[in-house]
Amino acid sequence: MREKVDLKDLLLGELETILVSRGKEKYRAGQILTWMYQKGMIQFEEMTTLSLSLRRELKDIFTVSQLTPERVEESQDGTKKFLFPLLDGNLIETVLIPESGHQTICISTQVGCQLGCRFCLSGKNGLVRDLKVSEIVNQVCAVKKYAGREENLNLVLMGMGEPLANYDNTVKALKIILSPWGLHFSHRRLTLSTAGLVPEMERLGRELPVNLAVSLNASNDQTRSYLMPVNKKYPLNELLKACSRYPLPPRKRITFEYNLIRGINDSAEDAQKLIKLVKNIPCKVNLIPFNPHPGVSLERPDHETVLKFQEILHDHGISAMIRKSKGADIHAACGQLSYQKLKS
Repeated sequence: MREKVDLKDLLLGELETILVSRGKEKYRAGQILTWMYQKGMIQFEEMTTLSLSLRRELKDIFTVSQLTPERVEESQDGTKKFLFPLLDGNLIETVLIPESGHQTICISTQVGCQLGCRFCLSGKNGLVRDLKVSEIVNQVCAVKKYAGREENLNLVLMGMGEPLANYDNTVKALKIILSPWGLHFSHRRLTLSTAGLVPEMERLGRELPVNLAVSLNASNDQTRSYLMPVNKKYPLNELLKACSRYPLPPRKRITFEYNLIRGINDSAEDAQKLIKLVKNIPCKVNLIPFNPHPGVSLERPDHETVLKFQEILHDHGISAMIRKSKGADIHAACGQLSYQKLKS
């Protein structure tokens, strides 16, 4: 028996091709995706603008997947963390963060991560597998229901995994998320965070107009390679040249994420070196005081050190914000997401 195709793995053009090959009208593809994404209908019986015979045929060919949370935890600050079981028994985490005037969905792109950054729990046990297109899209579909007003939603790819290491599935999912026939997010409200996979960054800049955040975390190669092994392959000089070439939308800047870790990268000298690195790139810096988690010996700097670091950047004309990480009490803050496997 032929395996059914998941509609949430398809772009509009791909669905059109399948329907036309079966003698159906091309425009039916748009109708089907509108029912699915705009109206939230996942049963073909509910798609009443389609003929009964077509609905029966679609049911034979396609399936429509969805994610249902096994657990939803809520932080004291209102952050919600969703634990989603996948069909193969793996689990992923997605976060909904309340902020002033809007909410942010933080989604994952892999089960685990292969990059092994010292400050991040997601990669502690390595990479299990990439997420499929539908598994990325379905996180947004599922969490939207908890968010209320959709026009105030931001989306960040900052959860489990390196988005650009799962390049094809991530980009295809983003096309669905951004398209008018899909989830219709504005590219201005979508940010992809990367540890700095240079060739994929350059491909992304050519293919999609999304905001880019680069996880920098150090002002010299020795420290960055210690914290982020990917720096051995794409050292700071190469990474920053790629950032300079990145095609930014008008009035947009690259965001450099900088996890501040006690005694590792939080000194005044580190701040001065960071200024020299980024001063000629249109950018802003998000300072993220390290979020401790079990099994990691790194420590969070004191508040005075964080403020001093920010002050030095400000004094040299670098826009720097201290990110108040939310959801730490439920392990939903930056660097704290992990994966598990369901017990058999």
